[in-house]
Amino acid sequence: MAVLAESGSNPDVDLLYDINGLARKAPYWLDRTIGFVGEYGLLLAMVLLVLGCWWSVRRRGAPDAASSVAGLVWAPLAAAIAVLVNVPIRGFVGRPRPFREHQGIDVLVSGKTDYSFVSDHATITMALGVGLFVANRKFGIAGIGLALLEGFCRVYMGVHYPTDVVGGFALGTAVVLLLSPPATALLTPLMKAVERSPRAGRLIRRRPLSDAPVDPGNTALPAPRTSATSGERDLAA
Repeated sequence: MAVLAESGSNPDVDLLYDINGLARKAPYWLDRTIGFVGEYGLLLAMVLLVLGCWWSVRRRGAPDAASSVAGLVWAPLAAAIAVLVNVPIRGFVGRPRPFREHQGIDVLVSGKTDYSFVSDHATITMALGVGLFVANRKFGIAGIGLALLEGFCRVYMGVHYPTDVVGGFALGTAVVLLLSPPATALLTPLMKAVERSPRAGRLIRRRPLSDAPVDPGNTALPAPRTSATSGERDLAA
């Protein structure tokens, strides 16, 4: 990876300087804002987006609510697994942060002493975004958009190369999609069991299955009472 860290004709480094150079031209307050958003704000936004999707699924109470919630549970689990997978990758590649290898990088956050490849922030946000997309297309598109914005912010802040971000996007997406079938097979029955619970079922749908309104079209009408025959009336008399 040493070749990637060399300046000159390397497009990765050139793009780093182009994007990070915007920070030098921006006002101080904007750099401070992007630094906070890129470090904390977008991660918080992704968490709120996942919670918002869960609230929407719960309120709607569709027949597939349990499978949708299973997908939402898988999204943060996949993000955590992707970060764990990234630990040996970072140690094996051993790529220093760009501001340690190049002059003139405007660094907007401090305390970054670990390796650069792969970006944890890009990995987490893309894993959450793709996981959301699997569970709900509308919320997933918004989540992927936030992940792309996170990737831009990490380069703008001077703490990652563009390829660090692309690697994080690839890692997060791969973990979500490759492990989604077994994860769904395990989580969906669990969420269906929760859905059948009188109390915990409210985590899946606003109205538990036992309290769900009966479909008028499926309501059985009581059998009409038949009148007594003439012989029965005579016996009764």
